[in-house]
Amino acid sequence: MIDHAHDLAAVHKATERLLASVGTLDNASVNEPSRLPGWTRGHVLAHLARNAEALTNALEARPMYASDGARDADIEQGAARPVDVHLADLRESAAGLRAAAEAPADWSRTVELRNGVTDSASRIPFRRWIELELHHVDLGVGYELEDLPADFTEREIDFLTDRFDGNPGVPPTRITDGVRSWRTGREGEPEVTVTGAPAELVGWLAGRRDGSALTAEGGPLPAPPAL
Repeated sequence: MIDHAHDLAAVHKATERLLASVGTLDNASVNEPSRLPGWTRGHVLAHLARNAEALTNALEARPMYASDGARDADIEQGAARPVDVHLADLRESAAGLRAAAEAPADWSRTVELRNGVTDSASRIPFRRWIELELHHVDLGVGYELEDLPADFTEREIDFLTDRFDGNPGVPPTRITDGVRSWRTGREGEPEVTVTGAPAELVGWLAGRRDGSALTAEGGPLPAPPAL
């Protein structure tokens, strides 16, 4: 069950962790490569600020972005800014999202995201939490998948296995950390069983690790679709 109030509190904590990490950077390190191909740390930070604004738009029944081209241009234009400007932008955009989320509203309503995707408004805080946690790792500043909150890691595995469920490009797959298990991919047999630590599982599913630390039985390790 989605608890948007819990997730909003988690978003605030994740934002504070991110801001603390960014505060350790200087202008030169902001322009260094991130762990995302083709993006500097500045690109990641600009994306996070614009994503907060986009989710604010979704909550307030506006299109997330004017267009995909405008989204990409805003990220590119903002990437090379000084670190203090990035920090101010992150704080301001996060405050705007928080204000929109704290306004009286029907959290069961349906909101429109990008590319015609729709979701319950109650899931918007978790979507923002995902952005903050994974992109914090992408910065390559010492915050790793193993540092993610345990409840976030479990829910992100839930989220991604559900997202890939029924995908014809993913073989029938059972995923387990030795305690909990999930199922994803298309229906049928044989089923591949993938086993590993939670951080390794979420990294593999989210395209942040190659899965070399996982074990696969019943077939080769599947390649999750790009996010």
